[in-house]
Amino acid sequence: MLSILKLDAGGIPQGWVNPEEATKQYADSSVLWTLGDPIFKMRGGISRATGKQSFIELHSIIAVKGSAKINLFDVVPVITKHKLYKRDRGLCAYCGDAIHENHAEAEHIIPNSRGGQYSWMNLVISCRPCNQRKGNRTPEQAGMGLLYTPYLPSLYEDMILKGRNILADQMDFLAANLPKTSRLLEGLS
Repeated sequence: MLSILKLDAGGIPQGWVNPEEATKQYADSSVLWTLGDPIFKMRGGISRATGKQSFIELHSIIAVKGSAKINLFDVVPVITKHKLYKRDRGLCAYCGDAIHENHAEAEHIIPNSRGGQYSWMNLVISCRPCNQRKGNRTPEQAGMGLLYTPYLPSLYEDMILKGRNILADQMDFLAANLPKTSRLLEGLS
């Protein structure tokens, strides 16, 4: 499905919107500026006066009136297994094997029963054999070290993790704002 990256007036991502939602923003003159080439044309009615059909060209990135009421450094993205899988690049945190998303498991580093939180810093992707082998123990107790460190994604990383079919100009915009230490940059090279 075609998604348009919606930004606030200052260029801070607000989310992904469908063409219909973007059209409403254009129609009520909320769009301040756009990036990228037009990617879709929404057709309207035919004018009685001119006999011409109206249309709105939608760009892949739109900035709308208003500014985000968020601090970029205080944003904690919602965790989903899909985003966790993409953050960890589909690799088991214990053995390093590539896992198909349908077979990946969200694994608590410190088990929930031992006070481990459901948080970006305590969750990694694991294959089923490693998850079962580790069981209700910490990695140290199980003798299973982590191959990578979990991290809290930035707002820009979260937009990439949320997106399914991100267009090149959308990815370029988001990638230009990623932290230099982002593991997502590895997948973009």
